[in-house]
Amino acid sequence: MDKVRRRNEQVGTVVKAKMAKTVVVAVERLVRHGLYRKTIKRTSTFMAHDDKGAKRGDVVRIVETRPLSKMKRWRVEEIIGRSARAAEDTTAVAG
Repeated sequence: MDKVRRRNEQVGTVVKAKMAKTVVVAVERLVRHGLYRKTIKRTSTFMAHDDKGAKRGDVVRIVETRPLSKMKRWRVEEIIGRSARAAEDTTAVAG
Protein backbone atom coordinates (compact mmCIF):
# COMPACT_ATOMS: atom_id res chain seq x y z
CA MET A 1 0.00 0.00 0.00
CA ASP A 2 1.14 3.50 -0.79
CA LYS A 3 1.35 5.81 2.17
CA VAL A 4 -0.60 9.02 1.58
CA ARG A 5 1.34 12.01 2.87
CA ARG A 6 -0.65 15.00 4.00
CA ARG A 7 0.94 18.43 3.87
CA ASN A 8 1.20 20.46 7.06
CA GLU A 9 -1.58 23.03 7.37
CA GLN A 10 -1.86 26.08 9.59
CA VAL A 11 -4.60 28.67 10.07
CA GLY A 12 -3.55 32.22 10.85
CA THR A 13 -4.07 35.93 10.29
CA VAL A 14 -2.37 38.00 7.60
CA VAL A 15 -0.25 40.64 9.35
CA LYS A 16 1.59 42.06 6.32
CA ALA A 17 0.49 42.15 2.69
CA LYS A 18 2.66 44.79 1.03
CA MET A 19 4.85 42.50 -1.10
CA ALA A 20 4.04 41.21 -4.57
CA LYS A 21 2.35 37.78 -4.25
CA THR A 22 3.67 37.31 -0.70
CA VAL A 23 1.94 37.70 2.66
CA VAL A 24 3.17 37.27 6.22
CA VAL A 25 0.84 35.06 8.28
CA ALA A 26 0.86 34.95 12.09
CA VAL A 27 -0.18 31.63 13.62
CA GLU A 28 -1.00 31.49 17.34
CA ARG A 29 -0.69 28.37 19.48
CA LEU A 30 -1.12 27.64 23.18
CA VAL A 31 1.70 26.00 25.12
CA ARG A 32 1.91 24.97 28.73
CA HIS A 33 4.83 26.42 30.72
CA GLY A 34 7.14 23.63 31.83
CA LEU A 35 7.53 24.65 35.47
CA TYR A 36 4.51 26.80 36.33
CA ARG A 37 1.94 24.98 34.16
CA LYS A 38 0.40 28.26 32.99
CA THR A 39 -0.92 28.31 29.42
CA ILE A 40 1.01 30.82 27.29
CA LYS A 41 0.12 32.15 23.84
CA ARG A 42 2.97 31.84 21.32
CA THR A 43 3.00 33.35 17.83
CA SER A 44 4.94 32.14 14.80
CA THR A 45 5.12 34.05 11.53
CA PHE A 46 5.38 32.45 8.10
CA MET A 47 5.92 34.01 4.69
CA ALA A 48 3.46 32.51 2.24
CA HIS A 49 2.94 32.72 -1.52
CA ASP A 50 -0.41 34.38 -2.25
CA ASP A 51 -2.28 34.02 -5.55
CA LYS A 52 -5.67 34.51 -3.89
CA GLY A 53 -5.28 38.22 -3.05
CA ALA A 54 -5.37 38.12 0.75
CA LYS A 55 -5.39 41.44 2.57
CA ARG A 56 -4.16 42.45 6.03
CA GLY A 57 -6.43 41.05 8.74
CA ASP A 58 -7.79 38.14 6.67
CA VAL A 59 -7.88 34.67 8.21
CA VAL A 60 -6.20 32.21 5.83
CA ARG A 61 -5.24 28.54 5.65
CA ILE A 62 -1.65 27.97 4.54
CA VAL A 63 -0.07 24.67 3.46
CA GLU A 64 3.55 23.64 3.38
CA THR A 65 5.14 23.43 -0.06
CA ARG A 66 8.53 23.21 -1.74
CA PRO A 67 10.93 26.12 -1.16
CA LEU A 68 9.77 29.02 -3.35
CA SER A 69 12.43 31.51 -2.21
CA LYS A 70 14.86 32.03 0.65
CA MET A 71 12.05 32.55 3.20
CA LYS A 72 8.90 31.19 1.53
CA ARG A 73 7.97 27.56 2.22
CA TRP A 74 4.19 28.01 2.51
CA ARG A 75 1.35 29.01 0.17
CA VAL A 76 -2.13 30.36 0.81
CA GLU A 77 -4.62 27.54 0.24
CA GLU A 78 -7.80 29.50 0.93
CA ILE A 79 -9.10 32.67 2.51
CA ILE A 80 -11.35 31.58 5.37
CA GLY A 81 -12.56 35.00 6.53
CA ARG A 82 -12.19 38.53 5.26
CA SER A 83 -11.29 41.34 7.63
CA ALA A 84 -13.78 44.14 8.22
CA ARG A 85 -11.26 46.58 6.79
CA ALA A 86 -10.99 44.63 3.51
CA ALA A 87 -14.80 44.45 3.24
CA GLU A 88 -15.05 48.24 3.63
CA ASP A 89 -12.44 48.78 0.92
CA THR A 90 -14.33 46.63 -1.61
CA THR A 91 -17.66 48.40 -0.95
CA ALA A 92 -16.00 51.82 -1.27
CA VAL A 93 -14.56 50.87 -4.67
CA ALA A 94 -17.87 49.41 -5.87
CA GLY A 95 -19.95 52.38 -4.67
